[in-house]
Amino acid sequence: MGAADIVPGVSGGTLALLLGIYERLIKAIRSVDHHAIGMVLQGKLKAAWQHMDGTFLLCLFSGILLSVFLLANGVSWLLVHQPVLLWALFFGLILSALPHLCLKLNWNRLLLVLLLVGIGIALAIGRMQPVELEPELWMYFVAGAIAICAMILPGISGSFILLLLGMYAPVLLAVTELHLVPLVLFASGCVVGLLSFSRLLSCLLARYHDATLALLIGVVIGAMYRVWPWQLAGSPVSFATYAQQHELQLGWALLLAVVGILLMQGMLRLERQQDSRDDVSN
Repeated sequence: MGAADIVPGVSGGTLALLLGIYERLIKAIRSVDHHAIGMVLQGKLKAAWQHMDGTFLLCLFSGILLSVFLLANGVSWLLVHQPVLLWALFFGLILSALPHLCLKLNWNRLLLVLLLVGIGIALAIGRMQPVELEPELWMYFVAGAIAICAMILPGISGSFILLLLGMYAPVLLAVTELHLVPLVLFASGCVVGLLSFSRLLSCLLARYHDATLALLIGVVIGAMYRVWPWQLAGSPVSFATYAQQHELQLGWALLLAVVGILLMQGMLRLERQQDSRDDVSN
């Protein structure tokens, strides 16, 4: 998820949804509430940890943070020098898991309409044009609060939202050069946005589970064009158009897409094995 969140056009929430941990993630984040704070103040640390699904959140967010700090420079280099191969890897990852995700729902007319609405939302956001600005410090907080909502929404890239806000380069620079004040402000905004937005998503999933998932699946499908490997000026193009300006790298792109497919299938297999062990233990 951390690697996906670095790349504009790819959402960490997409991978969480495709890997089957999305609902647990939203529920766990929502559980960081006044009940958990009350338990901590009363010294009931173990109860608070269990209430928040603390082990899951610790593993997940430590993995995301580790990935961001280890891969930020490498991903930035790939986006500039080998974008086709990077996009191909993520294209294979996402495409491979979509059938698995779609088969989880019993489709009807309403769900199909919501699927189309989700596709439309993703296409509309994806066609927006980024802006450039010189950020004030308070903008890091606002950018964090907005971008984190996108990062936990499948199909909507937090990095792309940062691009639209003109904050992607400043935030990436703060990460790579460890500018503490902007990072603290950005992280604070992320916490506020995450705790607020997770409550809305948790409510929707509890009351309208299949409808919400159908909408989210539509957003993921609609966002697929943002990860099409052959792009010019941020827009997908045909093989022929791309080949007029750059090397097509079709063979290597297909290889990286296959690697992405195999990686996703391997992770889905691990998920199924874990589910089987959980069923046996219960």
